[in-house]
Amino acid sequence: MDYYPSHFDYIIIGAGAAGLMLAHAMTNDDYFSEASILILDKDQKKTNDRTWCFWEKGSGQFDEIVHKSWNHIYFEGKELAKRYDITPYSYKMIRGLDFYEKRFEKLKNKKNVTIKFEKVLHFSESDIQVSLKTTSNTYTATTVFNSIFSYEAANSQSTYPVIQQHFVGWKIETDRPVFNADTVTYMDFSVPQKGNTRFMYVLPQSKNEALVEYTLFSKDLLDREEYEEALHTYITTKLNCPNYIIADREQGSIPMTCYNFAQHNTKRILNIGTAGGWAKPSTGYTFMSTAKKIPVLIDHLKAGKPLTSLTFKNRFWYYDLLLLDVLSQNNEMGHQVFESLFKKKTPQSILKFLDEESSVLEELSVIWGCPKWLFLRALINRLS
Repeated sequence: MDYYPSHFDYIIIGAGAAGLMLAHAMTNDDYFSEASILILDKDQKKTNDRTWCFWEKGSGQFDEIVHKSWNHIYFEGKELAKRYDITPYSYKMIRGLDFYEKRFEKLKNKKNVTIKFEKVLHFSESDIQVSLKTTSNTYTATTVFNSIFSYEAANSQSTYPVIQQHFVGWKIETDRPVFNADTVTYMDFSVPQKGNTRFMYVLPQSKNEALVEYTLFSKDLLDREEYEEALHTYITTKLNCPNYIIADREQGSIPMTCYNFAQHNTKRILNIGTAGGWAKPSTGYTFMSTAKKIPVLIDHLKAGKPLTSLTFKNRFWYYDLLLLDVLSQNNEMGHQVFESLFKKKTPQSILKFLDEESSVLEELSVIWGCPKWLFLRALINRLS
């Protein structure tokens, strides 16, 4: 089948997790076998620019590119320090570069897929199509999936708090065994909170290698030096490892908000991934949250339903909203919320709840494990 060189049935802006998952799903469904698909990204994805983690029971669809998995997690608060077996769950890590290479390898063999590495400058919609201008070309499409995220819309309103999960991570190599290779440090709140929710997150690759991230749930970013000073202090004092080398670095910011990004979807433009509000608002976990939404989107497209009618809002959205209200109003007390949960609930019940696979009774039990007065006050404020 011949395609016009500048017009496509579908254009996917962004070759990140959402864009490549969507392209992969479309090219593996006969419904889209005759559809022309263009994937646009400003970057050729040749570096390991990020790390994605998630938990699941048993084997999963991404196992061939899982770089490392763990069966235990460690949590430390002010009064609790405990290692947990999370069976039947495993905590899994995927390197961005491995994901990109595997998806591009398969997509490049699809005759109806075109991949271009060009920066999208702007796009506009008419009754019949969407026009896109890049640094090199102009394209048109019947439908566009956009994964370019901007805080602008969310920050322009005050109904829903906007918190950032921001971090700087170092992949370090040590001169002696330091890490338990089978245990992820999920949250270590022993670091100074300084009026925020701050913790260390450690993904050990071996006894001598780990990705150590200094992570905050707060409204404002820090100066780069403050992240790095905290990392160095933690490694040298808490890990008691003055001799280490930094093999790699990463930095990121993920929005944590219940703002309805879907309201910006139009007849021909659908926002996906973080740009569509697909990150789990209360945790910032995006990878598996996106993977679960892709099949729903595919079915929606095949049914010919309007893009504007696609929604993922459910009862968990309200739970997330209450937590974000608490973190917004009492950011310095975040460690108490999470410590209270781990004191009173099993990690399996927490992970099931965060996966949005729990029953209403299980959900109420988890919520009851949180500091009650904080959440009751947040609920009253929402209802008033």
